[in-house]
Amino acid sequence: MSDPISLIAAALREGEPIVLPTDTVYGLAALAADAGAVEKIFAVKKRPVDTRIAALVTDLAQAEELVELSPTARRLAESFWPGALTIVARRRADCDLAVGDELSVGVRCPDHPLVRELARREGPIAATSANRHGQPTPTTAADVAVVFPKLRMIIDGGRIDGTASTVVSVVHGVEVLRVGAITAADIDAALGTNS
Repeated sequence: MSDPISLIAAALREGEPIVLPTDTVYGLAALAADAGAVEKIFAVKKRPVDTRIAALVTDLAQAEELVELSPTARRLAESFWPGALTIVARRRADCDLAVGDELSVGVRCPDHPLVRELARREGPIAATSANRHGQPTPTTAADVAVVFPKLRMIIDGGRIDGTASTVVSVVHGVEVLRVGAITAADIDAALGTNS
């Protein structure tokens, strides 16, 4: 099992959070279907349990297995995926992931081949920035290791000076919940609307 992706996938299957490089920031990650592992993300990060974690997916088709994508949501995904846009959409009745809430799940297809391949092989990945809640996100794997010295696996992806993803809810209309790398103007342009 010398394939690095297989080694990372095996670590995810062990049910412990690991740190992955993404296209935006370093992410504290676990399999989104593993409720115990997702709970450990909250504990390690010291994140309030009512602050939701998104699911990283390999492509639009995988996202559609989890959430109901309206034409508006699909237009946003087609405009910005793979990339730094998290779309919060209505959870499908048969979606049993340990992320989101009873009504909705945030999904994102990252512009990072490692994360997309892991999601393809193992299923959606629960991920949040690799920092203590409310603190800056470290930009190097070495700095992440200082914050989380007990984590079993931290994948070094070099320096990542990115910005967290923009989060848009399409549950009731279009609402920007967090502005990140993609601006509200970018979203308006993709949807053909004006602020």
